[in-house]
Amino acid sequence: MNNIRINRAAFTGSAIFHIHSFDHHVAEDLHIPADSTLKEKYEALIPQLESLINGEPDLIANMANMAAALKEAFGFFWVGFYRVEGEQLVLGPFQGPVACTRISYGKGVCGTAWKEKRTLLVPDVDQFPGHIACSSLSRSEIVIPLISAGEVSALLDIDSDQLDTFSAVDAFYLEKITSLLKF
Repeated sequence: MNNIRINRAAFTGSAIFHIHSFDHHVAEDLHIPADSTLKEKYEALIPQLESLINGEPDLIANMANMAAALKEAFGFFWVGFYRVEGEQLVLGPFQGPVACTRISYGKGVCGTAWKEKRTLLVPDVDQFPGHIACSSLSRSEIVIPLISAGEVSALLDIDSDQLDTFSAVDAFYLEKITSLLKF
Protein backbone atom coordinates (compact mmCIF):
# COMPACT_ATOMS: atom_id res chain seq x y z
CA MET A 1 0.00 0.00 0.00
CA ASN A 2 1.27 3.49 -0.85
CA ASN A 3 1.92 5.83 2.02
CA ILE A 4 1.03 9.32 0.90
CA ARG A 5 1.57 12.51 2.83
CA ILE A 6 0.19 15.86 1.68
CA ASN A 7 1.60 19.03 3.18
CA ARG A 8 0.00 22.36 2.41
CA ALA A 9 1.83 25.58 3.11
CA ALA A 10 0.81 29.11 2.18
CA PHE A 11 3.58 31.35 0.92
CA THR A 12 3.36 34.96 -0.24
CA GLY A 13 1.33 34.98 -3.43
CA SER A 14 0.84 31.25 -3.88
CA ALA A 15 -0.37 28.04 -2.35
CA ILE A 16 2.08 25.16 -2.46
CA PHE A 17 1.07 21.52 -2.20
CA HIS A 18 3.70 18.87 -1.55
CA ILE A 19 2.68 15.34 -2.48
CA HIS A 20 5.04 12.54 -1.58
CA SER A 21 4.57 8.91 -2.58
CA PHE A 22 7.00 6.91 -0.52
CA ASP A 23 6.69 3.63 -2.44
CA HIS A 24 7.56 5.24 -5.77
CA HIS A 25 9.92 7.91 -4.45
CA VAL A 26 8.03 10.57 -6.40
CA ALA A 27 7.53 14.11 -5.14
CA GLU A 28 5.26 16.63 -6.81
CA ASP A 29 4.70 20.25 -5.85
CA LEU A 30 1.63 22.06 -7.14
CA HIS A 31 2.20 25.82 -7.26
CA ILE A 32 -0.89 27.94 -7.88
CA PRO A 33 -0.33 31.71 -7.78
CA ALA A 34 -2.98 33.20 -5.49
CA ASP A 35 -2.84 36.68 -7.03
CA SER A 36 -3.29 35.60 -10.65
CA THR A 37 -6.26 35.58 -13.01
CA LEU A 38 -8.46 32.52 -13.43
CA LYS A 39 -6.81 31.81 -16.79
CA GLU A 40 -3.32 32.06 -15.25
CA LYS A 41 -4.30 29.67 -12.45
CA TYR A 42 -5.50 27.07 -14.93
CA GLU A 43 -2.40 27.55 -17.08
CA ALA A 44 -0.22 27.03 -14.01
CA LEU A 45 -2.17 23.93 -12.99
CA ILE A 46 -2.30 22.05 -16.32
CA PRO A 47 1.42 21.18 -16.70
CA GLN A 48 1.51 20.18 -13.04
CA LEU A 49 -1.47 17.85 -13.50
CA GLU A 50 0.25 16.38 -16.57
CA SER A 51 3.32 15.67 -14.46
CA LEU A 52 1.22 14.26 -11.62
CA ILE A 53 -0.67 11.73 -13.75
CA ASN A 54 2.10 10.99 -16.29
CA GLY A 55 3.10 7.36 -16.05
CA GLU A 56 0.18 6.34 -13.81
CA PRO A 57 -1.99 3.95 -15.84
CA ASP A 58 -4.84 3.67 -13.31
CA LEU A 59 -7.76 5.88 -14.35
CA ILE A 60 -9.36 5.95 -10.88
CA ALA A 61 -6.09 7.06 -9.26
CA ASN A 62 -5.71 9.83 -11.84
CA MET A 63 -9.32 10.95 -11.38
CA ALA A 64 -8.76 11.05 -7.61
CA ASN A 65 -5.64 13.20 -7.88
CA MET A 66 -7.29 15.46 -10.46
CA ALA A 67 -10.34 16.02 -8.22
CA ALA A 68 -8.11 16.77 -5.23
CA ALA A 69 -5.92 19.19 -7.18
CA LEU A 70 -8.92 21.09 -8.59
CA LYS A 71 -10.57 21.33 -5.17
CA GLU A 72 -7.39 22.61 -3.53
CA ALA A 73 -6.39 24.96 -6.35
CA PHE A 74 -9.76 26.68 -6.71
CA GLY A 75 -11.61 26.00 -3.45
CA PHE A 76 -14.68 24.63 -5.22
CA PHE A 77 -17.47 23.29 -2.97
CA TRP A 78 -17.52 19.85 -4.63
CA VAL A 79 -15.36 18.29 -7.35
CA GLY A 80 -15.81 14.77 -8.60
CA PHE A 81 -16.30 12.27 -11.34
CA TYR A 82 -19.21 10.10 -12.36
CA ARG A 83 -18.53 7.01 -14.48
CA VAL A 84 -20.97 5.66 -17.05
CA GLU A 85 -22.14 2.19 -16.04
CA GLY A 86 -24.92 0.97 -18.34
CA GLU A 87 -27.78 3.48 -18.21
CA GLN A 88 -26.57 5.20 -15.04
CA LEU A 89 -23.80 7.45 -13.86
CA VAL A 90 -22.03 5.95 -10.85
CA LEU A 91 -20.12 8.09 -8.38
CA GLY A 92 -16.36 7.99 -8.81
CA PRO A 93 -13.51 9.77 -7.04
CA PHE A 94 -14.52 13.09 -5.49
CA GLN A 95 -13.63 15.79 -2.98
CA GLY A 96 -16.34 17.41 -0.86
CA PRO A 97 -19.49 16.44 1.04
CA VAL A 98 -21.17 13.08 0.43
CA ALA A 99 -22.81 12.87 -2.98
CA CYS A 100 -25.51 11.20 -5.02
CA THR A 101 -24.33 7.68 -5.79
CA ARG A 102 -26.26 7.07 -9.01
CA ILE A 103 -27.82 9.38 -11.60
CA SER A 104 -29.99 8.21 -14.50
CA TYR A 105 -29.39 9.05 -18.14
CA GLY A 106 -30.88 12.45 -18.99
CA LYS A 107 -31.66 13.36 -15.36
CA GLY A 108 -30.32 16.46 -13.62
CA VAL A 109 -27.35 18.49 -14.84
CA CYS A 110 -25.02 15.47 -15.04
CA GLY A 111 -27.50 13.21 -16.81
CA THR A 112 -28.33 16.00 -19.26
CA ALA A 113 -24.64 16.68 -20.05
CA TRP A 114 -24.27 12.93 -20.68
CA LYS A 115 -27.33 12.83 -22.96
CA GLU A 116 -26.33 15.97 -24.88
CA LYS A 117 -22.60 15.10 -24.95
CA ARG A 118 -21.65 18.67 -24.13
CA THR A 119 -20.35 20.83 -21.30
CA LEU A 120 -23.09 22.47 -19.26
CA LEU A 121 -22.63 25.70 -17.28
CA VAL A 122 -25.44 26.30 -14.81
CA PRO A 123 -25.31 29.72 -13.11
CA ASP A 124 -28.22 28.90 -10.75
CA VAL A 125 -29.01 25.23 -10.17
CA ASP A 126 -32.45 26.10 -8.78
CA GLN A 127 -33.38 27.35 -12.27
CA PHE A 128 -32.27 24.14 -14.03
CA PRO A 129 -35.30 21.95 -14.85
CA GLY A 130 -34.99 18.63 -13.03
CA HIS A 131 -31.90 19.59 -11.02
CA ILE A 132 -30.93 16.84 -8.56
CA ALA A 133 -29.97 18.45 -5.26
CA CYS A 134 -27.25 16.18 -3.90
CA SER A 135 -26.51 19.08 -1.54
CA SER A 136 -28.82 21.98 -0.76
CA LEU A 137 -25.68 24.15 -0.47
CA SER A 138 -24.83 23.80 -4.16
CA ARG A 139 -25.79 26.98 -6.05
CA SER A 140 -24.03 26.75 -9.44
CA GLU A 141 -22.46 23.91 -11.41
CA ILE A 142 -20.35 22.97 -14.40
CA VAL A 143 -20.31 19.47 -15.92
CA ILE A 144 -17.77 18.32 -18.50
CA PRO A 145 -18.38 15.04 -20.34
CA LEU A 146 -15.32 12.88 -21.04
CA ILE A 147 -15.83 11.42 -24.49
CA SER A 148 -14.00 8.35 -25.77
CA ALA A 149 -14.70 6.78 -29.19
CA GLY A 150 -17.68 9.13 -29.62
CA GLU A 151 -19.38 8.10 -26.38
CA VAL A 152 -19.44 9.67 -22.92
CA SER A 153 -17.49 7.42 -20.56
CA ALA A 154 -17.39 9.71 -17.52
CA LEU A 155 -18.19 13.24 -16.36
CA LEU A 156 -16.36 15.82 -14.30
CA ASP A 157 -18.88 17.58 -12.05
CA ILE A 158 -17.95 20.72 -10.12
CA ASP A 159 -20.32 22.54 -7.77
CA SER A 160 -20.01 25.94 -6.13
CA ASP A 161 -21.84 27.22 -3.08
CA GLN A 162 -22.08 30.60 -4.84
CA LEU A 163 -24.30 31.66 -7.75
CA ASP A 164 -22.80 32.18 -11.22
CA THR A 165 -19.33 30.88 -10.35
CA PHE A 166 -18.38 29.28 -13.65
CA SER A 167 -17.55 30.89 -17.00
CA ALA A 168 -16.42 30.02 -20.50
CA VAL A 169 -12.85 30.24 -19.16
CA ASP A 170 -13.60 27.41 -16.71
CA ALA A 171 -15.26 25.36 -19.45
CA PHE A 172 -12.31 25.79 -21.82
CA TYR A 173 -9.66 24.83 -19.29
CA LEU A 174 -11.62 22.05 -17.60
CA GLU A 175 -12.17 20.45 -21.01
CA LYS A 176 -8.39 20.63 -21.56
CA ILE A 177 -7.76 19.15 -18.12
CA THR A 178 -10.17 16.24 -18.58
CA SER A 179 -8.59 15.45 -21.96
CA LEU A 180 -5.48 14.43 -20.00
CA LEU A 181 -7.32 11.34 -18.72
CA LYS A 182 -6.85 8.25 -20.88
CA PHE A 183 -9.67 5.72 -21.32
